[in-house]
Amino acid sequence: MSKRSLRNLCLALSLAALAGCSTTGGQAPGSGTTAGETASAGQGETFSENEVVRAAENFFGKGAEGLAQVISAAFARHGRPNAYIAGEEGGGALTVGLRYGGGNLVRKSGETRYVYWQGPSIGLDVGGSAAKTFILVYGLPADTGKLFGRYPGVEGSLYYVAGFGMNANENANATLVPIRFGVGWRQGVNVGYLKVTDEQTWNPF
Repeated sequence: MSKRSLRNLCLALSLAALAGCSTTGGQAPGSGTTAGETASAGQGETFSENEVVRAAENFFGKGAEGLAQVISAAFARHGRPNAYIAGEEGGGALTVGLRYGGGNLVRKSGETRYVYWQGPSIGLDVGGSAAKTFILVYGLPADTGKLFGRYPGVEGSLYYVAGFGMNANENANATLVPIRFGVGWRQGVNVGYLKVTDEQTWNPF
């Protein structure tokens, strides 16, 4: 199946509310893209695993159990990111859920920019959440404005260990891999998308 077909399938699943994600405890997320495909920028323009671990530990707090393991799983599946977003989000769900967040985008070049995200989810997903969120960004073009848009969830990409959860969202421009940790963050099986914007909005669609 081609990457374009996979994206179309994920979007169709989201709109049709067909919950197709699965939770795995010992396998890296499966997204249909390879490490070489997602890490499209040259190695000199991307973050190493050690750099990401240090940045994530500074954000979540050093000694956070399981964090390095989750990041290692992201690198094994997706390769080296060329940006990351450090922020917070909140939301809730009763079958139909919503989430809202915001954080600082950091590129390997040193460019920083505050961005927002929001989005719906539908599926076996119940509860509320208030989570610190560290999003790895893969394949982001030189024009940071290309980041903005909708990112459907990738089927079967949920990975969970020691309180940290990770999944994948992608569109034609980039792949986002949010790593979440917080009180009651929703690890339920769901289908949905993230919409990344340059301004805050309450409209998740």
